[in-house]
Amino acid sequence: MDLTQGTLEVKKGRAKKMMLWFGIISLIMSFAGWTSAFVVSSSRPDWLKDFQLPNSFLISTIVIILSSITFILAKQALKKTNRQQTSIWLLVTLVLGIVFVFCQFSGFQQIIDAGYNFTGPTSNVTMSYIYLIAMVHILHVVVGLICLLVVIYNHFKQKYSATKMLGLELAATFWHFIDILWVYLFLFLYFVR
Repeated sequence: MDLTQGTLEVKKGRAKKMMLWFGIISLIMSFAGWTSAFVVSSSRPDWLKDFQLPNSFLISTIVIILSSITFILAKQALKKTNRQQTSIWLLVTLVLGIVFVFCQFSGFQQIIDAGYNFTGPTSNVTMSYIYLIAMVHILHVVVGLICLLVVIYNHFKQKYSATKMLGLELAATFWHFIDILWVYLFLFLYFVR
């Protein structure tokens, strides 16, 4: 396919999708670096081998998977020109995203209750990595929530239709990426000691 073909709108759409994928690839590289550092650091003598991930992290994993499903349902409803159903699924996705962030902070509280802080005399390198990886992911979820708010705003302004949904598609791609990323991180932190 010739990337120079198509209307100006089609070319802009391709450019925006390409920029999003460049961003996603850079995030993959960043998280690959942090998880690699986690593996390398696990040979330290002060590394915790028997830590338990907070139960809230498992709950948040289920919540973020559900939020991806509701985003897919929103997109399908828009393709069927069912604006009311699209609105409902977008709002449910937003609520689930907020619940995910709440569960993550609840997980941090569980780590603190277990006696581990991010820094200071009660910190541990293992838990500091878990804090770092989860906090950076939360920042990206917040970016996803902001994108979702923009999509909801534009949807209520009727800027999307069954044939014109670039903004929604871009936000959905990013949302699904941060969903898959968290599932990977959760499984990584659960199985890699």
